[in-house]
This record gives sequence, C-alpha cells and structure tokens, in this order.
Amino acid sequence: MAPRFCVGIDLGTTNSVVAFSELPQDNASAKQQPPPELQLLPIPQLVGPGQVETRSALPSFLYLPRGGELDSLQHSLTSDPASGIAGVYARQQAAENPQRVVVAAKSWLCHGSIGRTEPVLPWQSPPEVPKVSAFDCTQKFLAHLVAAWNESHADAPLKHQQVVLTVPASFDPAARELTRQAAIEAGLPDDFVLLEEPQAAVYSWLASQSETWRGELTAGDLLLVVDVGGGTTDLTLVAVQEEGGELSLQRLAVGNHLLLGGDNMDLALAHQVATDLQEQGHSLDPWQSVSLWHACREAKESLLASDGPNEKTISVLGRGSSLIGGTISTPLTADRTREVIVEGFFPKCRSDVRPERNAASGFQDIGLPYEADPAITKQVAAFLSDQAETIRQAQPNAGGDVPTEDFIGPTHLLFNGGVFRGEALRDRMRESISDWCSSEPKVLGGHEELDSAVALGAAYYGWTKQTGGIRIRGGTAKSYYIGIETAGLAIPGAPRPLRALCVAPQGMEEGTESEVPGNEVGLIVGAPARFRFFASTKRGDDAVGAQLDRWLPDELVESEPIELTLPRQSSDEGTKDPFVPVRFVSRVTELGMFELWCHSTRTDEQWKMEFNVREPKDPSADGR
Repeated sequence: MAPRFCVGIDLGTTNSVVAFSELPQDNASAKQQPPPELQLLPIPQLVGPGQVETRSALPSFLYLPRGGELDSLQHSLTSDPASGIAGVYARQQAAENPQRVVVAAKSWLCHGSIGRTEPVLPWQSPPEVPKVSAFDCTQKFLAHLVAAWNESHADAPLKHQQVVLTVPASFDPAARELTRQAAIEAGLPDDFVLLEEPQAAVYSWLASQSETWRGELTAGDLLLVVDVGGGTTDLTLVAVQEEGGELSLQRLAVGNHLLLGGDNMDLALAHQVATDLQEQGHSLDPWQSVSLWHACREAKESLLASDGPNEKTISVLGRGSSLIGGTISTPLTADRTREVIVEGFFPKCRSDVRPERNAASGFQDIGLPYEADPAITKQVAAFLSDQAETIRQAQPNAGGDVPTEDFIGPTHLLFNGGVFRGEALRDRMRESISDWCSSEPKVLGGHEELDSAVALGAAYYGWTKQTGGIRIRGGTAKSYYIGIETAGLAIPGAPRPLRALCVAPQGMEEGTESEVPGNEVGLIVGAPARFRFFASTKRGDDAVGAQLDRWLPDELVESEPIELTLPRQSSDEGTKDPFVPVRFVSRVTELGMFELWCHSTRTDEQWKMEFNVREPKDPSADGR
C-alpha cells in the first residue's frame, strides 16, 4: 500500500507534536508540485477525570495513577491506564502529585549509566509508587500519538504512512536505537526515518519560505541553529554551498548533548518564589518544591509572551494540619521573570569564555547529568570557538582579511524551541553573538510556530524525500572510534596504554559503508570481554583508519562500554587462543545508526558490534 501522507513526529522533552501533509500521487518533481499543506494533528487526551479534549500538543508527562482512580481515567487512546496516563492531565498532576509523575523521560533515555531501560522512574519516588523506564515512557507517548492518528485517519493507518521521527542531533547511538525500538513497538512502520531536530527546524523554515529561501541565503553563508527546548539545548552549524549552479545545504557540526533548557529556567523561577515564601514564613517541603517548579512553568510561558500579563499569582498546595485544603500564594511579575531568565541563562559574555564544568560538591545525587553552568550564551561561545577552523573553511571569503585569531561567527541565526517565544531571549542571544563577530548575523524569520516547527519540518522533510526537494546533507554528526589496548609489558597497577582507531569519520553519509584501513586487530571471542567506544564532535578532520595515541580529555567522549562474550565458531572450540585477527567495516544505516562489522581474516566468520541498548544482560553483537 503506497503511503498517502508524510507524517512528522516531534517527541519532545516537554511536549510532543504531530504534523502531516498529503503526498503527491504522481512522480512530478518538487518544482512542479504545489507547496505541501502542512497541518497539525489534533490530539485527544484527558484534561481531567472523565474529561477528554483535543490539543495541538501532547505534554510529555506520564502520570501513574492510584488504583482507586482507574475507572475515572479510562480513555479510548489509553489501553491500560494503570501503566500510565500521558498528556495534559499528567502535567497537572506533576504539580499536585509530583512523586507519581515522570518528567524528562527523553533526557533519561540518553543517560548512559541509569534509567534507559531500568524501571526507576519517577526518580526517587516512594516505594509504593510503581516504576517505569525511560524506554517505557517513550513507547507510551508514541503509542498515544499513533492511536490519535489512527482514530482520525481510520482509512490511512500510521503503519502504512511515510513517518519521520525527530531526535536531538546529539543523541548517541544507544538513545537512537532505543527510540527506534520504542517507535516500532508503539506502531510506527519499520522503515520510518530518524531526523535530527535542528535539521527539522531548518526544514520548517524552508517550508515557510517556499522557493524564496534562495534570496535569503547565498553560497558561503553559515547558519547557526540554536534550539533550546524544555529539557535540552542543541547547537548545529549548516553551510550554504553551490553545486552545479544550485544552492545546497550541508550540516557541518553539532554540539554536545546539553541537559539545559526551559526546565532549568522553571526551577530558577521556583527558587526565587520559594525565597519569597520563606520570607513570608512558609518553608516548603521537598514535594511542595517540586509542585512549585511545575507551577512556575506555566507562569513563565505567559509572563515571557509579548502579549502576556504583567503579573501572575503562584500558588502551592498547603501541607500540615493548619493548611489542609488551603494554599500558599505569592505574586511573580513579568519584569522579575525576564531578569531571572535573561541574566541567569543568557548573560553577556566574552567569546573566549568557557562554561563551568566542576560540580560544587564531591557528593552528588545520582540523577540526570544536568549542566553545571546554566549560561546558554557561554555554551554557544564554546561551541563556536571549538568549531573555529570548520567555520573558516566554510567561509572562504572570511579568511583573507581577517586575522586567524579573530572570532568568525555565523552569518545567519535560526532560533527554535519554545524558550525562544520570548522576544527578550532572542534579542539577547543575537546581541551576544553580534558582540563576538566582526559583522552582525541576520536572524531568519518567517516560521513563528516555534513549538511545532520541528514536527512541521519533519513532515516537510518527508515530502521532499518523495518529490526531490531541497535536502540537508550531513551524515553522522560525530566521528566514532574504538579503543584498542596496545601490546606491551605488564606493569603492576598500571593499565596498558590505549589507542583510538577512527572507524567512522564525521559526516559519513547514511546508507554507506567503509572498510577501515590498518593492521589486523585481535578480537577476543569465546570469553568475556569489555569493548570501549568513543565519539568526537571536535575532530572532524580525522579520516577512517586514523589512529590516536593521545588526545585531550574533551576531544573524545567515551560511550557506555559493551561487556559481552562473542560466540566462537564450533570448528574452533578446541583452540586455546582467544584472539581472532579481524579487519573492520563500518556502516551507517538509513536510520543514521552506526554499525561496526568485524570480519575474521582467517574464516568467513563476522560479528556486528552494537551498543548494549535493550537490556543490561542482552548481547550487543551478532556472530554470523
């Protein structure tokens, strides 16, 4: 069955959105087709016990109800309320019953040490509260979106449509694979496509401009996408190039995965309000503090809006015998909100400044690895400085008259994410980058739906895949390496030196593979072994086969190691040598997933190395 629709899904940290358009039913090119009519899918969801309404977004909150509530929470799009209720009602319960609500499941999904598949959420909730994993939450949110689509398009089930699901550009392969598995279990087609969120934001802008975008950008321009959502900040550089007389777009670099966004801003406001309440004689307990955090989220969104009120009342349910049934309230003004968020998260800074990396205490709660420094402007400055050489190469006209030590920045800016609905935040970010650069970058406008831009862009990308419209080339966002233990004399208490072998260079295109040049490497089979993988966003010039004997701490970032026993061929079971000499072939799938194949140089045996992403005890390599 040929797909009728291209569907874009933004599985956001705070809100999830679905956009779609009908696909052309002929083979005409994009230039011969009228622009697609992009629409948002209305999503039915519980807004109260027994109350169902449609919204343009599904809040990415999961409420785990008590047994006595289940009858009033039945809903056609939720097959099992006991396993969790997603949406508006769950977000409301985050303020009233925070110990029973999972928030930031998407951030937990990319947390390497805990939380991906283990049932540990809501984090640090009481023992009587049932627990779920980040994978479970992801599957639950997507299942709700799939059911909403199928209910409104009974004659065109989502399973048979062209679906594009977005992920952060900085998601590691493990998080991408978990997202893929959850999506398929939720009912997405097996051949759906993953697209990086900042690229989707660019596609949304392209859709809003139609063919006029070529008048906004010229060859040699460099676009910086600053995407600040509810839980994460993503930074991406896109170059405008000319090929055969036509303009094309090339994704050059992406930043690290930063757990820094609107949630941090809500917490900062909550801290200010809690201080006010304490001065009034009200000391909040931990759960009241969490409730206050969620109450400040809604206040922030309205107070930062250009047409928003000048003041909002923040209320928290009272606790204790003297306050049962009452509330504690205090006002929060728009001016104070702007001061806390603009100066706290977008302070003016020098271009050579670096974010603080050190924790304040040697003892820390185990939880999400939030950024120690909340200044987004510092994060942007560090990213642009790290990519200075990439920027110079992409802007050949900038190199002639500009000294090497001078700061060269982007020529254009594209803001995305609900945080940038506040005009003051867009202005401060633009002013900061302008202060660093020799010329002021131009802000691209025209796509004002910042909350839904990623979903709209994903749907437009699906349309361009069929019609041959403008595409952003880029391949892998990082370079990938394996750690190889060097041979040498054993020294008590000292590990053998490790060298890193580049098995996939940055920019390796989807659907391609490459033989890794170099000497044979011994692969341990038939015995437990620990395999180490690294990634880098800073060594974009390393070619496949490049070997590193040393590197700076921030140049290579180690991923979660794989610990497993690779199978040995039955004919080799009698040999005592655990090492099999192999050569490597790296492959990037159409989903953007990285695979490393280890081919024996003595037999036809081969193993596919993957990240251990489903269960802690599952093998992470296939022997074939």
